Amino acid sequence: MTDRPARLAVGVVSAGRVGAVLGAALARAGHHVVAASAVSAASQRRAEVLLPEAAVLPPDEVAGRADLVLLAVPDDELSGLVRGLIATGSLRGGQIVAHTSGAHGTGPLAPAAELGALPLALHPAMTFTGRPEDLQRLVACPFGVTARDGDEIAWHVAEALVVEMGAEPVRIPEAARALYHAALAHGANHLITLVAECADLLRKAGVGDPARLLGPLLSAALDNSLRLGDRALTGPVARGDVGTIRTHLGVLRAESPESLPAYQALAHRTAERAVAAGLLRPGQAEAVHFELDEEQP
Repeated sequence: MTDRPARLAVGVVSAGRVGAVLGAALARAGHHVVAASAVSAASQRRAEVLLPEAAVLPPDEVAGRADLVLLAVPDDELSGLVRGLIATGSLRGGQIVAHTSGAHGTGPLAPAAELGALPLALHPAMTFTGRPEDLQRLVACPFGVTARDGDEIAWHVAEALVVEMGAEPVRIPEAARALYHAALAHGANHLITLVAECADLLRKAGVGDPARLLGPLLSAALDNSLRLGDRALTGPVARGDVGTIRTHLGVLRAESPESLPAYQALAHRTAERAVAAGLLRPGQAEAVHFELDEEQP
């Protein structure tokens, strides 16, 4: 096997939002998507639009026809799927078997590797709609790639496949895969929760279009935090403004008590990071922590 994959027959299991888009990206790169599995009506439509030359077949038949088997299934389904494909004789030595799960490295693919397949983890660090425009968003998108430790050829194959899709490979060692995924989920998923909750609070405050207020503010905060890290911190916690924090706690307790625990937890962590960055004196931080933990009627 060379560092750069030859033109490959690709099988996609399954044509969900991620699988259909990555299959289309591989086809755009010159590979031949020969088959895809698609159970739901939405998956079938995605296959028709994004993978028009692929036969829609059961997973075992998809894998059996492919040189590159792309497993784009939920994290918890991956290991069972691999075992099932092996039980049906669908995987074989010489294949490339890659999954798109962020949470896993090559571990769930170990049974396929024992057959002589090349196991790879190719996780695109972006969200997908499963629509054609995702192909453009994929350009320059970072992928967390993982191959087995010490198998430099496998690492090169993983990186070449990502580059061919127009994206950027980032090596994630097997041992760091769980931490990598926790970081992405903590940032992206919890950011959505936080922003949606802020929008709800603004609506309660009578703001008809929260996005108009939040868009510029949060865009600047994200840009500053990526460039400056903790030095970008502003606001009452970073200033040690206990009176304002007390007001926030009171209004949240009265108007949105379900938001209070998240506010307190994030404010505690913000105070800790502000001290570490030299923005907040330890004595000020102690007052902030005390106020956040103070029980009020």
